[in-house]
Amino acid sequence: MKGISYKRYGGPEVLEYGEVRDPKVGPDSVLVKVRAASVNPVDWKCREGYLDGLLDAVFPVVPGWDVSGVVVQPGAAVAEFAVGDEVIGYVREDFLSRGTFAEYVAAPVRTLARKPRNLSFEEAAGLPLVGLTAYQVLIKVLQVRRGETVLVHAAAGGVGSIAVQLARNLGARVIGTASEANHDFVRGIGGEPVTYGEGLAERVRGLAPEGVDAAFDTIGGATLKTSANLLAPEGRLVSIADPDVVDYGGRYHFVRPDSEDLLRLTELVESGVVSVHVSDTFPLERAAEAHRLNQEGRTRGKIVVTVEWEPEPGAEPGAVGY
Repeated sequence: MKGISYKRYGGPEVLEYGEVRDPKVGPDSVLVKVRAASVNPVDWKCREGYLDGLLDAVFPVVPGWDVSGVVVQPGAAVAEFAVGDEVIGYVREDFLSRGTFAEYVAAPVRTLARKPRNLSFEEAAGLPLVGLTAYQVLIKVLQVRRGETVLVHAAAGGVGSIAVQLARNLGARVIGTASEANHDFVRGIGGEPVTYGEGLAERVRGLAPEGVDAAFDTIGGATLKTSANLLAPEGRLVSIADPDVVDYGGRYHFVRPDSEDLLRLTELVESGVVSVHVSDTFPLERAAEAHRLNQEGRTRGKIVVTVEWEPEPGAEPGAVGY
């Protein structure tokens, strides 16, 4: 099958388009024909070796953890999905090798949920990782409650834009940092935008003089100290970008696959609570360009890679090539 792979760590130039090994479908997995996969910052961080101390890389590595597609073969022990089911997934394993930037991926059922009916495959591919991250932080870690004020950093980005919408649905007031060019976008999804950079603390205090009840950090570094200083008494701080958050009394969270959480996100999308904004799409063979654009760090919403597909003549449902 065709896919993207890299044989060593490095910049976008190490990504190659060509033949990659066909996936084997284990008993608890399904074979998914990939229709789209989204790019996340963790993808290029893995590609450059920043997560080498956490995840073994089995080269050549097919990158990508997000996917939307169609089930073409269920594993021997799978009863949850059938051929033809449209699914989304955060297909992460504890090593790097068998990603979603390919024509097919063998996805464990614990990583999947049905695709939201009201999203295109491109939009749906942009939901799993960022949606699960925002959902798990807001619901399970910060435990945001109605009437609270929540500060969300990079509110126009992938995680941030979903977090703003989820927090608003929980009944919270949301202040979101963003560039001025993205202020209207942040307002449109329910947030109160403030420009990041020098003077951020004063601008947030202007909106929330008593401080914020919860801060959701997606940036790390100096932002952690700023966020900690903006907390109201008993305020909570979580970072998904910087483990040093613990030095400021906060918690670090690394998103995990969870089919129940993903199904809940599907339901929230279908009920109109959450939408996914896709800023750019690239065909699979141009995945390196998608990585470069994401690495620039100015993405509004999501960047998505699409896989063109026509059933091969005479192919049977459930077979690789179907």
